[in-house]
Formats: sequence, C-alpha cells, structure tokens
Amino acid sequence: MRAAIRAQRSDSRLPLILDEAARLFREKGYHATSARDIAAAVGMLPGSLYCHFASKEELLVAVYEEGVRRIGEAVKAAIGRKSDPWRRLEAACVAHLDVLLNSSDYAQVVVRVRPSDVPKVAGRLIGLRDGYERLFSDLLAPLRLPPGTDRRYLRLMLLGALNWSQNWFRPGGDPPGRIARQFLDLLRRSLERLPARPA
Repeated sequence: MRAAIRAQRSDSRLPLILDEAARLFREKGYHATSARDIAAAVGMLPGSLYCHFASKEELLVAVYEEGVRRIGEAVKAAIGRKSDPWRRLEAACVAHLDVLLNSSDYAQVVVRVRPSDVPKVAGRLIGLRDGYERLFSDLLAPLRLPPGTDRRYLRLMLLGALNWSQNWFRPGGDPPGRIARQFLDLLRRSLERLPARPA
C-alpha cells in the first residue's frame, strides 16, 4: 500500500487519479499543475481529491513511488536470467531507457521533478530515487574495472546520460535499446583502454 495515500474507498478512482496526475506533471510540470487541474481531468470536484491525498505533495510522492516501482520492475525482469556482469548492466540500461522513453508518464516524473523543487517531501523523493539507484550500484559492483575507478561517479554518469536522453530523443530515430547499448559500449571501450590510475 502506498504510504502517501491517506484514504481509499473500495470504489476508489485512485488509479485514474495517479494516471492523470502523472500525465499532467509530465506535460505541464509539477508546479504548473494544480489540484484543480487533476480533479478536472478525473471528473471530480477539487475537494474530493483530498479524500485520497492530504496535499498535492503527497500525490506527487505516490506518482514518484509508482514511477520508481515500474522502472525497477522492468530492470529486474530484464536482468533476471543473465549472469555476465556486463550483459546484466546492458539489459538494465536498455530496460531503464525503454520505460523512460516509450511507456511511462510516471518514469518521466521521476526524471523531471527534482527533489529540491518540492522541499516538503524532498527527503522522501530522494529515498525513493536512492533505493532505485542501488540496483545500479549492485550491477556495477562485480565489473572488472581499472584500479581507482570510482563506481559511484560511474553510476551517476551512466544514469545521467540515460536520463538526459529524454531531452533530445525523437520518435523515428534510434530506438531506446540501441541508444542504451551504444552508451554502454562507448563506456566499456573507454574504460578498457584506461591505464591503471591511483584512487
């Protein structure tokens, strides 16, 4: 059960509320979207929205949590049967980018809304984000890398490149899977050419 939900009736329109909130947060931005906008999209009175969420910030946390869950599930499914560390990381990158670029308003909210933009719930958003990024920390851990390679910065650089692609990606160009594989191939070949360096 999502912690951000204050109340939920058996006939709840909660899934629709979350879907419309994710869509509007993606299209208009979090701050430009009002609770009235979300209520109107669902076909309810603005006050009725607060039967489900105590505030717009709480609704954002629920959308963010759902986005993290969807991306995480896609990544876990993609790496499930692979054993080679590089192949696992490649599968994770492909799954991450596929969800981000192809199928999810929720994932776009995770990437576009910065925790610092919403101070009241920043700590909770950071916790959700960090929980997801631990998947990539675990995937990077078994890679054989040049001595002195800072895996934390490597993770941040890789995820940063993947997430930034939503700013320039255009349908009809290279598909997300090819983009992710190219990113990782460039990274791997660059790392394999590096001489050993002290930390």
